[in-house]
Amino acid sequence: MDIDEIFGNSRVVSPPTKSAVYVWGYNQSGQTGRKGEERNLRIPKQLPPELFGCPAGFNHCWLDIACGREHTAAVASDGSLFTWGSNEFGQLGDGTEKGRKLPKKVKQLQTEFVIAVSCGAHCTAAIAEPREKKGTEMTRRLWVWGQNQGSNYPRLYWGAFAPNTTIRQVSCGAVHVVVLSEDGLLQAWGYNEYGQLGRGVTCEGLQGARVISGYAKFLDEAPELVKITQVSCGEYHTAAISDKGEVYTWGLGSMGQLGHCSLQYGDKELLPRRVVALDGIFIKDIACGGVHTCAVTEKGALYAWGGSQAGQLGLGPQTGFFSCVPNDSKTIFRNIPVLVVPTGVQLVACGHSHTLIYTKDGRIHGWGYNSYGQAANERSTYAWYPSPVDWCVGEVRKLAAGGGHSAVLTAACSLKELCELRLADTITLANASEIEDVASRTGSDALVRLCGRLREHFLDVGDCNSEGDEFGVVRT
Repeated sequence: MDIDEIFGNSRVVSPPTKSAVYVWGYNQSGQTGRKGEERNLRIPKQLPPELFGCPAGFNHCWLDIACGREHTAAVASDGSLFTWGSNEFGQLGDGTEKGRKLPKKVKQLQTEFVIAVSCGAHCTAAIAEPREKKGTEMTRRLWVWGQNQGSNYPRLYWGAFAPNTTIRQVSCGAVHVVVLSEDGLLQAWGYNEYGQLGRGVTCEGLQGARVISGYAKFLDEAPELVKITQVSCGEYHTAAISDKGEVYTWGLGSMGQLGHCSLQYGDKELLPRRVVALDGIFIKDIACGGVHTCAVTEKGALYAWGGSQAGQLGLGPQTGFFSCVPNDSKTIFRNIPVLVVPTGVQLVACGHSHTLIYTKDGRIHGWGYNSYGQAANERSTYAWYPSPVDWCVGEVRKLAAGGGHSAVLTAACSLKELCELRLADTITLANASEIEDVASRTGSDALVRLCGRLREHFLDVGDCNSEGDEFGVVRT
């Protein structure tokens, strides 16, 4: 295969860029972007540009992706936001409550350049800048919609922040939302029955936005203000990183997901409280799942804590766990952080009951609940230990994990990576061995692994004479 066959008839003068969206797992509401009726699609598949309204041969580059319980959202490099999947609470932002199995642009944000997106269980939030500049300032502001957000269309929301506050990050939980400003302040709103809003009290009913004003560094000292650099919402708990690399957690802690040796308020913490087990370790990334939490250190080590009934901590089925309750052998959780991967972790994402990481050697690993294939290649209900996911090609830029599905953004930043992505689009059972041979001799490890997995898949399926399958390639 020569260069013209890879790129078409026109030669390229400089290495172009290309990126890909892979989605897989539970598909009851079409959240994987597939046209089929299958409820689970275990193989990560690159979504074709045509699904996003691109003409044949054209490619969207991607900035961000997020997974909710049963919906997905992706941000293109032109600032457009696409959503698909479940929509019973208006989380797709199209003004309806009708689900959609294919991506569609959120028209109400066409005047905005979307930068980032977050999906909660049934809501969505996006950070965007106005396309029409006024002066030299470009304020990153927040748009929200879906359950508890007051609209089925995106609506501009400042909450407790002053208008024109620059928004740095947003994270959505099951029934609460937390937003981080550029100057390190957090505000939160939604339900607060477990203290997940960090106000020092629990409340009944939907709560309005309020800035979190106190962080407990030590239990014998009064809470003080801390500058926050990152935040993540779990189902009913929240975690944040300070500018000193310290981790604070609050909300529901019944499964150890807060990382504290003991809890001050029964099964919950009402104020942000520092995870002292991580003192002296600089944390750069944090992710919350349903009842577990993961943190990545500055040196690439992964720590995890919380519930692990489905293996979402990656530590095995029932080994090395302990309970807050003395002599309780039934509860499977860790209430203090434990080292899972010692080095090389660059990205982490936590779904409801599964975890994904991207490592320095260019590989994706997953573990946890795997009934829909969302965590590992193996056809098993649980992936108890980190397992490779070898279907994606390109440099991973973003991982996302939802209720039962997963998503990855990859990009080609060099001519070699571009060739890998283009070749991946052309693999069939007939040419897989030839492409694998070329890939192995040129150090294209991801493409080698993809060819190997593809052959294994066809052998498992058995009938190699029928055309087409869930992977979307033609067999001969």
